Amino acid sequence: MQRRPPPVDVPPGQDSPLSYAVHSRDVDVLNTVRAALRHGEVFLAYQPVMEARRAGHVAFYEGLLRVMDPTGRVIPARDFIQIAEEQELGRQLDCAALELGLRTLLDAPEVRLSLNMSARSIGYGEWLRVLRAGLAQDPSIGERLILEITEASAMRVPELVMGFMRQMRRHGIAFALDEFGAGLTSLRHLRDFRFDLAKFDQQFCAQMRNTPSNQLLVQVMAQISRKFSMMTVATGVEEKSTATWLRTVGVDCLQGYHFAAPTMQPPWLPENRKGVG
Repeated sequence: MQRRPPPVDVPPGQDSPLSYAVHSRDVDVLNTVRAALRHGEVFLAYQPVMEARRAGHVAFYEGLLRVMDPTGRVIPARDFIQIAEEQELGRQLDCAALELGLRTLLDAPEVRLSLNMSARSIGYGEWLRVLRAGLAQDPSIGERLILEITEASAMRVPELVMGFMRQMRRHGIAFALDEFGAGLTSLRHLRDFRFDLAKFDQQFCAQMRNTPSNQLLVQVMAQISRKFSMMTVATGVEEKSTATWLRTVGVDCLQGYHFAAPTMQPPWLPENRKGVG
């Protein structure tokens, strides 16, 4: 009589072959990310955010975390970021990005840098320790640091985020509302948060030339941002015509592949400088 193989421990809700395969893939990716963190195989890629009214002038750079697999290839963030965000791994990734960003600001006093963070990291002791240690090294670091919080993340714990922002502004840190327009932030919360920048969700710039509704939404978001004294940043700008139109409606800064792709080679160094539009 043929013996049956031992049962496989399948997580709840993962009892179909396809679901189990997806779950197994996710576990493998997360384990690879954890190993990269342990071995220091994480880096920042830098993408310029351009001033709309001054051609070729960089307002600041965004530092984007890149995680490498054992072969030296970048693991796409879409493969792990949503799952990691719900775990301590997400906080550890925030710590790694913050540590790298603060080191960049310490080494390059001419650079202003934005870094992504989750509202969950505000209550994570190690992340706060890294931030405070970095600020203590050089008083100018806070004045050159922008922390980006997505609209969805900020709205999870608005009171916690507001308190943190008030505390960190004493160090000169600026705050950007990332993915503005993707969620349901109320006007009352915009007033109370007092973000310094509003970064429009990149979906609104995709094929803007052929989408009148996107043009209208960007105009409305730009007007709202100005009412709340927020500098405006359009993200996902991939065409010259889109950049030109955004300038005409008064958007302050532009970011996207039309200007430059993220690069792990610091673009402010003379040997890495290339012209951007």
